[in-house]
Amino acid sequence: MSKRSIKEWPVEERPRERLLKEGPEVLSDSQLIGIVLRTGGSGKSAIELAMELLERFKSLERINNASPKELLEIKGMGTAKIAQIKAAFEMGRRLMREKAIAEITLSSPERVFQYFSPIFKGMKKEVFYCAMLDAKNRLIKELRISEGTLTNSLIHPREAFKEAIKESAHSVIFVHNHPSGDPSPSPDDIKVTDLLVEAGRIIGIKVLDHVIIGDGKYTSLLGNLKQ
Repeated sequence: MSKRSIKEWPVEERPRERLLKEGPEVLSDSQLIGIVLRTGGSGKSAIELAMELLERFKSLERINNASPKELLEIKGMGTAKIAQIKAAFEMGRRLMREKAIAEITLSSPERVFQYFSPIFKGMKKEVFYCAMLDAKNRLIKELRISEGTLTNSLIHPREAFKEAIKESAHSVIFVHNHPSGDPSPSPDDIKVTDLLVEAGRIIGIKVLDHVIIGDGKYTSLLGNLKQ
């Protein structure tokens, strides 16, 4: 590839100009990343830097999952560029969630999996969420409750139900991920579920399910939702 700056390319070949004229779908992965990076570094253009990222990590998903430390190993990648890349991927995730949440009804474990799976994508640790629902199982709000391996001491019913009470939720679904990819419940997962079901019974907010999400798979601990 030429070492010329992108500004020296013919206008019709420049990624930004092509995107505005023809649409983003015509650009390659490296060109899209190059636009996000804006400038190059260490004698490379933004496109060359993008191509090196793809050569090193092999896919957009692996770039997304790479840690800042791993990205810094690429010469020309500084903290600002890493922040730009991470922000771009996060916007993509949020867009997927916005599309999913429109009139979403969490009426089955599969629907819970479809909605939450993009949220957990690439997470290296367990994260625990509460999904608050109305009487028709429509999602009112989701809330990240805690991080870390699930235990009785980590999840307190007061914190788990506090926002659901405030939102006047009819019921809740608890969701967390297993970064290992295996959604099989641990003994602590089962104990915490039993604790939360009992707390919900006392409070008057039914726990419909506790769904554990793995890599392309999920486990429903309660099975109260229609399959």
